Formats: sequence, C-alpha cells, structure tokens
Amino acid sequence: MTAELFFYPVTIKEQYLDLFGHMNNSAYLVLFEEARWELITKRGYGVAKMKSTGIGPTILEINIQYLKELLLRDAVVIETQLVSYEKKIGKILQKMKRGDEICCIAELTIGLFDLRSRKLIPPTDEWLNAIGWS
Repeated sequence: MTAELFFYPVTIKEQYLDLFGHMNNSAYLVLFEEARWELITKRGYGVAKMKSTGIGPTILEINIQYLKELLLRDAVVIETQLVSYEKKIGKILQKMKRGDEICCIAELTIGLFDLRSRKLIPPTDEWLNAIGWS
C-alpha cells in the first residue's frame, strides 16, 4: 500500500506573526491542522461524517522542527502524507515548504477514536481512504 501526497497552498498572513515579524510557533500547528482537515474533508470524512458515525481522528503525539523562518506574505505549500498505519496507530508526515526549501516538519502519531467507547479503534476503510491510503 502507498499513500497519496496531498498539497495545500497557504499565504502567511498578519495574524500568524509574532513580535519578531515571523510566524509564531503556534501558527505552524494551526496551518498543519488546517491542511489535514482540508485533506480528509475533500475525501469525504469531514465533521458531518464524524458526527454521524461517532468516530474521528485524534492526535497522540506531535514532533515539530522549525527549520527556516517564515515572513509576512510568504507563499508556502503544506505537504501531507500518511507514512504508516500499524494496528491502531498511524504516522503522518507534514512539511511546510517555501519553494524547494523545507521550513518546518511535523511528524504526527494519530489514531481513530470512537466517541462512544472512548477508545482507539482499528482504522476503517473509509478512514484509510480519507487519509490517502490506497
């Protein structure tokens, strides 16, 4: 099995900046999450699906590396790709790139969470499709 690579373009706006004039560390997390939501929603697994099934993704761990500063109005692309899914645990890699330059890398450990039982469950076929696993 291989996972598709998903691309999400973003312009760094004023609300993402800190007092140093570059992107605030928390804004990276916001934009990475926005890219993940866009991916799964476009693939049929948005909020409505989660509400109807009572099943949705949860983040178990994030490791983030800030490599290059991003400034106001920089155009970046967030690349998102599932790199593995074993039993109940998946790994997602996200890269924020300005042209060919990698500015930030986030490695996420994820799971699929059943809101009724309050437990992680094995990934469903619909969920695997939503995150690009084929």
